[in-house]
Amino acid sequence: MSKIALAKPDVIRIRASGGWRAIDPAEVWHYRELLFFLTLRDIKLRYKQTALGIAWVVLQPLATVAVFTIVFGQLGKMPSEGRPYALFVLVGQLPWQLFAYAMTQSSNSLVAEQRLITKVYFPRLIIPMASVMAGLADFLVVLVLVFVGMAVFGVAPTIALLALPIFAIFALITALAIGLWLSALNVQYRDIRYTLPFLTQFLLFASPIAYPASLVPEKYRTLYGLNPMAGVIEGTRWSILGTDAPDWGLMAVSATVVALLLIGGLYYFKRMEKTFADVI
Repeated sequence: MSKIALAKPDVIRIRASGGWRAIDPAEVWHYRELLFFLTLRDIKLRYKQTALGIAWVVLQPLATVAVFTIVFGQLGKMPSEGRPYALFVLVGQLPWQLFAYAMTQSSNSLVAEQRLITKVYFPRLIIPMASVMAGLADFLVVLVLVFVGMAVFGVAPTIALLALPIFAIFALITALAIGLWLSALNVQYRDIRYTLPFLTQFLLFASPIAYPASLVPEKYRTLYGLNPMAGVIEGTRWSILGTDAPDWGLMAVSATVVALLLIGGLYYFKRMEKTFADVI
């Protein structure tokens, strides 16, 4: 009687790796459909069960504009570079709202998707990326509001408007760079969720939304550029309202800070990725 040899089944072992070897753009691209699905889902769910729905996207910047116009424009007599103060603040709110939403959502994204992380394999980097990209929907709505405001105040756009996508991308990259750090930290230390409102409020007043960056003394400009949103907001105003060109030295400092934050954030995120499913 002949013996039948039983073939050993193939065993595939998936090991999480850390450091730069784990950063694989091709793998993220392979899962691009999941990225787009999560982005669209976040957009649809954001205001699904609210009474006012997407109207909140318009009400939030308008409320901020009203408060800043009364406090800083009327009472504080803050300069606005020759533009109507309300429009000056509204344009400053455009990149800020994109950044604040993307940073907050990406920082909480891993904890919010803990069930998905513990059940299915995919590049975890997709989760904060989807949260950041979802902010573009609000950005486009507020951009329409800005154009309406320009028509009301009789301010015509200039050729510099073509540079607006560059500053929008800059805001998204800044939010992602910070979000990578905070999302990975939030998995282990849930204190991050309580730190976020304070961080957002601090950056709000440290950014030139209610005032022009030109008010900052020249000797402090480099230090001021450590806040990446300072250059983004000034650049956005220049591209939309045709105000004075931003301080390119300040922009260079901001770009350097964002690059360092992004590189460090990617490394730290991928290093901690192997622990997400166990700790979360």
